[in-house]
Amino acid sequence: MVLTEPAKEADGILRFWFEDCHPWQWFRHNPHFDLNIKERFGDLCYSAQAGDLADWTQDAASALALVLLLDQFSRHVWRGELRAFAGDARAVILSRDSLRQGWVQRETERARRQFWLMPLLHSEDIETVESAIPLLEEWADDDTARIARHHREVLLRHGHYPWRKSATRAERR
Repeated sequence: MVLTEPAKEADGILRFWFEDCHPWQWFRHNPHFDLNIKERFGDLCYSAQAGDLADWTQDAASALALVLLLDQFSRHVWRGELRAFAGDARAVILSRDSLRQGWVQRETERARRQFWLMPLLHSEDIETVESAIPLLEEWADDDTARIARHHREVLLRHGHYPWRKSATRAERR
């Protein structure tokens, strides 16, 4: 089977995240890891946020790669900037679409299911985060569901994620 250019790019994203990286790298602040993602995938993150990769939503593999670009990679590429969260709304839509399509349910790898659902727990909409908790319990793991419950508590207390306000302050300097 010959892969098209978008399929090759999506495959490269998935291979990098799920095979080349270690899970501990996904969530730790590491300037070298951030720079690696920025150099390798920064242009694709920009294209994803600009809406230029809409054709990637047609199949599960490229749609998951798009979710990673919008929800995870952008947090590394633009760490400390509001732009890091600019793809969140589109990532939530893709996450919900993946559930409707049955892509999450048919995915055999827990880590991939987790990242399909991750945009739901990153949302600042409390109802979206609440809806993520049972999905994460079923399709991901207890630790990720626990983080979603913590996010819900933060939203109930503050109405937003305070750590995003620090990105706003940093951009104003």
